[in-house]
Amino acid sequence: MIDLTALDSYWIWLILAAVFGIGEIIIPGVFLLWIAIAAALTGGIAMLTGISLPVQIILFAILSIIATYGGRRWYANNPVASQDPLLNDRAARLIGETVTVVEAIRGGHGRVKVGDGVWSCRGADTAEGTLMRVAGVSGNELIVEAL
Repeated sequence: MIDLTALDSYWIWLILAAVFGIGEIIIPGVFLLWIAIAAALTGGIAMLTGISLPVQIILFAILSIIATYGGRRWYANNPVASQDPLLNDRAARLIGETVTVVEAIRGGHGRVKVGDGVWSCRGADTAEGTLMRVAGVSGNELIVEAL
């Protein structure tokens, strides 16, 4: 077992940075990366300046906030391009699909069968069994139109 009291505090920060970095790889989410950067910077500053542990903890907290905020801004300004931008938007992927009305559309609202599921829909009043096309999505409700 490693005796942490024998280590200089900057080594603890650098080890923590490595642990957070490994955690980011194991549990993806691009959040631990910024905390790992803050821990590495804290360790580096502690190594160069010899500041006390309470000051290091405050510095780590401040650097964590700055790194997280900076990372969020960077990702907002540089979005990652996706080969399938609708991957996690199931409703938007249905636009253009042909569906069957399973509960007549009355007063603009009804239900349609999509694959093996049934979705709420909005559209012109239509009888049950009619084939419709998905024209859009509003929340969890499909907007349908006549074929």
